[in-house]
Amino acid sequence: MQKTNKRKHENSLKKKRKKNPKEISSSNEPFPNHLRPTPEECQLVRDSLLSLHGFPQEFAKYRKVRSGLGISSNNSDANQIPKSETLEEVENEVEKTESVLDGLVNTLLSQNTTDGNSRRAFASLKAAFPTWEDVLAAESKHIEDAIKCGGLAVTKTSCIKNLLAGLLRKKGKLCLEYLRDMPVDEIKSELSGFKGIGPKTIACVLMFNLQRDDFPVDTHVFRITKAMGWVPDSADRGKAYLHLNKRIPNELKLDLNCLLITHGKLCQKCSKKWSDQPSEPNITPSCPLASHYCSTSNSKK
Repeated sequence: MQKTNKRKHENSLKKKRKKNPKEISSSNEPFPNHLRPTPEECQLVRDSLLSLHGFPQEFAKYRKVRSGLGISSNNSDANQIPKSETLEEVENEVEKTESVLDGLVNTLLSQNTTDGNSRRAFASLKAAFPTWEDVLAAESKHIEDAIKCGGLAVTKTSCIKNLLAGLLRKKGKLCLEYLRDMPVDEIKSELSGFKGIGPKTIACVLMFNLQRDDFPVDTHVFRITKAMGWVPDSADRGKAYLHLNKRIPNELKLDLNCLLITHGKLCQKCSKKWSDQPSEPNITPSCPLASHYCSTSNSKK
């Protein structure tokens, strides 16, 4: 009888330890035999896109604070803090404009809309409700009116209200700065507990607002990296995220991510409307990714 009870107890513990198959852990590698991209490929693509576009200004403040914290993207002078600025001044510059909670909500508002509309929606929200306590106390209709220029106002309002209510219930205040002291896997677990907060949103907060070495995979990054053969054709965005985070060197993640996003938006030949066509790769020689697409195409023949 005692042996039976012991066996039941052990089986119960095994079930509790069993991981949720939907849970994304940074330790997983879905394609261990797919050995691309190599560090050399990552460096080459990063340097080529940087030469073409320069570093995107919309992401410059995040690169600046990482440099100030000693998290280097490369050894170029473009990453260094001007001598007239101290580390404290750099950190204060970012903190003044965007807290972790600001960054999370900003990322939520950026979904399924343009950068311009997203920025206007966030600015409108902050103008109408100066504090997150004001947002939580406001009627949903008023929040929807404030962010309607960003699209999906009803859905995004619900997500923001749920986030704020859950955060207040859990921590007693509307602040996410405590995440700065947590390991990456714990941050992912913490944020995924809020309804409507998905892996890509969490990855963006990790990289941009918490200065962690992470590599979000949006539609541009997914499309281009798959076309270059950096992830297998069978990969979905979740598996691409896991694979690319394993393969891309940490010191290149921020630059490469920002540049791929920018290139995906600006390069007509790499845009979705072109890459969806079944003809030969629509990449012109002026595109620095041309050789990468060509080599990928040839490798499939």
